[in-house]
Amino acid sequence: MEKLDIVKSKVYMDYSGMEFSHLLAFWRFKFRKVVFTNGCFDILHRGHVEYLAKAAQEGDILVVGLNDDASVSRLKGAGRPVQDQESRALLLASLQFVSVVVLFSEDTPLNVIKLVQPDVLIKGADYTVGNIVGSDIVLAKGGEVKTIELVEGFSTSSILNKVQLK
Repeated sequence: MEKLDIVKSKVYMDYSGMEFSHLLAFWRFKFRKVVFTNGCFDILHRGHVEYLAKAAQEGDILVVGLNDDASVSRLKGAGRPVQDQESRALLLASLQFVSVVVLFSEDTPLNVIKLVQPDVLIKGADYTVGNIVGSDIVLAKGGEVKTIELVEGFSTSSILNKVQLK
């Protein structure tokens, strides 16, 4: 298999498909600790990479939920995303510690979390455990909900602001 094909095989455009369900079942059969996080990941930068690497350390499998283009536009406003969903997904999937990227069209990843049933749910430290979507589901099954400190000075918004100032 070509390297690009391997990266592309880590992207699931439809999380409700049987292929993704079979993969989840395989991980459970193998007693893999599944970590889930999500975001828009528009303009992949150092802050994203450090955050995702730390999230991956919390288990065996890292599932990244990725907002599709329509949901990013609803959440971030006109002109966003800067990069289309296929580009964002491919970049995330190319990171060695990302197991799969799952696109979702809703404003929150609640339905993906219900399907994945992660052992660990992670968001940035700008959230509190109580306001992380899906935390109730994960905690009810005995899982963990954690936050990770964000890298100061690195955000898509700050990158866009720098570009606009030039």
